[in-house]
Amino acid sequence: MKSLFSKTKLLESRIEEYLDHTAEVAMLFREAMKDYLEGREEEFEARRQQVTDLEKRADEIRLEVERQLYQETLIPESRGDVLGILEHTDEVIGAAKETLMLLSVQRPKIPEDFRSDYRELAEYGCRAVHELVMGIRAFFRTASSVRDYVHKVTFWEREADTVGERLKRRIFSSDLELARKLHLGDFVVHVDTLADDAEDVSERLSISAIKRSV
Repeated sequence: MKSLFSKTKLLESRIEEYLDHTAEVAMLFREAMKDYLEGREEEFEARRQQVTDLEKRADEIRLEVERQLYQETLIPESRGDVLGILEHTDEVIGAAKETLMLLSVQRPKIPEDFRSDYRELAEYGCRAVHELVMGIRAFFRTASSVRDYVHKVTFWEREADTVGERLKRRIFSSDLELARKLHLGDFVVHVDTLADDAEDVSERLSISAIKRSV
């Protein structure tokens, strides 16, 4: 299958940069969660700011790619799919930024017994985003291999769901006050959003890959 980038190296480099930022945001999110859970406040805030900066830069790149696609009439047969994938991937980046911002503002006190589950949840979210990025790269080159990456995204999203449900059950069966249970439960949902959003994008990616192959 012919690469979408056969005639436009500048567009390729911009999208590669965008995907690099997406992958880096996921890794920073994972490490920032570790920092927060282990009480490393300065490190947490530094990583949170990095995510904010990368989100801004990624948004600028996405808009630049959109302008290129329309003004220069590039890859018209796949333009809608490409824009849709990038726009929805932006939601993944936004979810990481939003969750870290809420942690910074609300400062929930997470009991030590629950920290390993929150850590695991963030790890699985990061892995889901990693496989999504690999899948998007494959889409632009050899769309036939996208299915393998989509399967891996789904796997990690399910693992995250398992940990999230377990953690919520542990929280609500504890002796904590109800208000604190609700607060901690909300953050389970926020942290889990990274894997959920990655799966949503992977489903769109899968459909776009099928369209390219027919």
